[in-house]
Formats: sequence, C-alpha cells, structure tokens
Amino acid sequence: MLSQVKGLSRHFTEETLRAYLAERSVRRDDGCLIVRGYGSQRGGYQKVAGRAWAHITAYVVFVGGYDPDLKVHHLCGVPDCIEPTHLRQVTHADSCRNRTQQPQCRNGHEREIDPTSGRYRKVCRECNNEAQKRWRARQSAEVAAARAAYGRQAD
Repeated sequence: MLSQVKGLSRHFTEETLRAYLAERSVRRDDGCLIVRGYGSQRGGYQKVAGRAWAHITAYVVFVGGYDPDLKVHHLCGVPDCIEPTHLRQVTHADSCRNRTQQPQCRNGHEREIDPTSGRYRKVCRECNNEAQKRWRARQSAEVAAARAAYGRQAD
C-alpha cells in the first residue's frame, strides 16, 4: 500500500509513519489536525516523509484503501490538515466541482460577477487599478531619472 504513494521514503512502515505524522501535527480547536511539513509555508499543502504529500500519506496510513487514480480531497478546506475524518478520495471532476470562489479578493475588495460566465471575475478591478497606478509611477520615475542623467551628460 505504501509503495503506491509517490515520493515516500522507503524506510517507513505504516506504524512508523503513523508515529511520524502524529509527532509532526497539532490539533486545532476546529478539529483539524495540522501537520508541519518541510519549509515555513503555513496554509499550503505540506510534504513529509521524503517528498510525499502529507494529506495523501495520512489517508494511506489512517484510512486505508488508497487508489492512486483518485484525488485526496479535504472536506474542511484546510490544505495542511491530515485529520482522517476530513479526508476522502474523489475523482478529479468531483474535486474541481467542489471548488468555491471567494466573494472577496485577497485584499478584501468585493469581486464583481462576470456577465459572460456568471462567476466571480479572476482579477479584482480595484487591485488591478492600484497595480497600474504603481507601475505608471515607477515608469515615470525611471523616465525622469533617465532624462536627468541624459541632461547631465550633455553638459
């Protein structure tokens, strides 16, 4: 069963892998079992025990019946959760169907609904306008600096 997990170190057995995941994880108040994998990124999918994804490894050792053709999906929506009751296997189509779009962008602006698709726009107009203003300010500063440098050289 463990041989089906891509990137998993070969020296692990199911018992040692259970202990390894248990010592690297912390229980949160909402019931999620958060694993601390390689690197400092919190909130993303974590790799442990070689180069294997922690949620797939947890599904194999805690739940069992792993099918490598299916995806391991988090019912809680927390990508670094390895709680066995929060994991299930679904097809790729079901995984895509269950995705939800956030009504706000990462900067807290309300996102508009695209009239052609009926879904939220991928790009926030306010964030895009602010980014364009920053770009124009950088460009004008570079042009001013170049003009000033050119003027000094001509004297």
